[in-house]
Amino acid sequence: MLKKLLTLLVAMLLATATWAAVDVNTATEAELDGIKGIGPGLSGRILQERQSAPFKDWADFIGRVGGVGNKSAVNFSKEGLTVNGKKYSAAAAAKAEAKNNKKHSSSQTADRKARGSADKEAATATTPPATATAAPAASAPAPSASASKN
Repeated sequence: MLKKLLTLLVAMLLATATWAAVDVNTATEAELDGIKGIGPGLSGRILQERQSAPFKDWADFIGRVGGVGNKSAVNFSKEGLTVNGKKYSAAAAAKAEAKNNKKHSSSQTADRKARGSADKEAATATTPPATATAAPAASAPAPSASASKN
């Protein structure tokens, strides 16, 4: 009877240890590696980003850590990962998506502006000035359609 009770107690302790929440802002590399789906590379990126500033929320976490998206955040949360003690939620997903869209749209706008000004500069640089004394270009005879390639 004592063996069964002791076994049950150990099993309960192990079960609670595996389901204990791991906060991304305080976790060690080993604790992060213990979350299913987080390996040494990802835990290293998390710790590196955390050095600059703690993560405010899930949207901040997803936005700053490369390789983490909404789907992986859901899985990490199910495995016990939290950000400031909070599990991942649909509201966090919407906020992360809006932040991600804003980041992409602003970078795309900047890219378009840069390309537009580069195109304008290229067009003005390659367009020769119009002169009244320009000679007509000599045209070379067009190759015949039946010419064979050697």
